Amino acid sequence: MNPLKNFLSELKWNFFGISGKLLIDAIFLTSRIEVLGGEQVEEVMKSQKYILVFWHSRLLLPSYMLKNINCLVLVSQSRDGEIIRRIINFQGQEAVRGSSTRGGLRALAGMIKNLKENQRPGGFTPDGPQGPRFKVKPGVITCAKKTGYPLVPVTYSAGRIKVFSSWDRFILPLPFSKCTMAYGAPLYVPSDADKTLEEECREQLERELNRLTRQLDLHYHHNID
Repeated sequence: MNPLKNFLSELKWNFFGISGKLLIDAIFLTSRIEVLGGEQVEEVMKSQKYILVFWHSRLLLPSYMLKNINCLVLVSQSRDGEIIRRIINFQGQEAVRGSSTRGGLRALAGMIKNLKENQRPGGFTPDGPQGPRFKVKPGVITCAKKTGYPLVPVTYSAGRIKVFSSWDRFILPLPFSKCTMAYGAPLYVPSDADKTLEEECREQLERELNRLTRQLDLHYHHNID
């Protein structure tokens, strides 16, 4: 790519990033936000050594509430992933590119190394980038096992939302809505966990994220298929 095309490409992606960040700020600055379960993760989060786990469709409010924590987030190499990378960069986070379909193993290895060396938080959308929806893939379990970091499940819902017809049924809260974000109990994956225990941890994380998400959706009378 020649210098002019490279400049224009960077300008375009940065425009998407800034616009996305400002849109998220505008939505949530006008919202009433309630946080549940924070007391059970307070000490873990003070340590800076933890891995946030949230569904692909429920990433907006956690990314807004946890700005500027220097979180390292695994983001897909797709076009949508590039937009997400730019947005979270403007939110004070950093992205590592990779997914279950493209460059995932190398990205996961790099993420594990970075977290261990820098003692910083990590972030995963374990059903991304293409689903299945609300199903935890094993990469986040491997990351927790290799780093020793606890997994912190977090999700949210809101009173007034736009539900997209995408694979993940992505939700976009409308301005001036009431929003609730909920944390689940931290989950540790032992460093000597065998395949059976890893699968048990994966299932436990999936159940907890789904339980919290259903609970919040029911609170706001949503039935999102």
